[in-house]
Amino acid sequence: MAEDVFKALADPTRRRILDELVERDGQTLFEICTRLVTKHGLELSRQGISQHLAVLESAGLVRSRRQGRYKFHDLNTEPLEHIVTRWLKPRHTGGTP
Repeated sequence: MAEDVFKALADPTRRRILDELVERDGQTLFEICTRLVTKHGLELSRQGISQHLAVLESAGLVRSRRQGRYKFHDLNTEPLEHIVTRWLKPRHTGGTP
């Protein structure tokens, strides 16, 4: 699972998508595309962004939900938290480690 997360994070476009979801969670594909064009100047097709979202979903970093005819994308930080806790252990506060 960690390998999928690292692969997903390796692409700058996917990191920008995550940045946009941090700023405002629960966006549709259209909203994500619009924000990437206006804020970052990325001229990718909706299909291209959709493929990036699929990689993020398969890594568990994005969850999608349908509401009526719309599909909303939400950030899921659990895979990142799992990676961080894997290597960053709490420090001992007293005595020798």
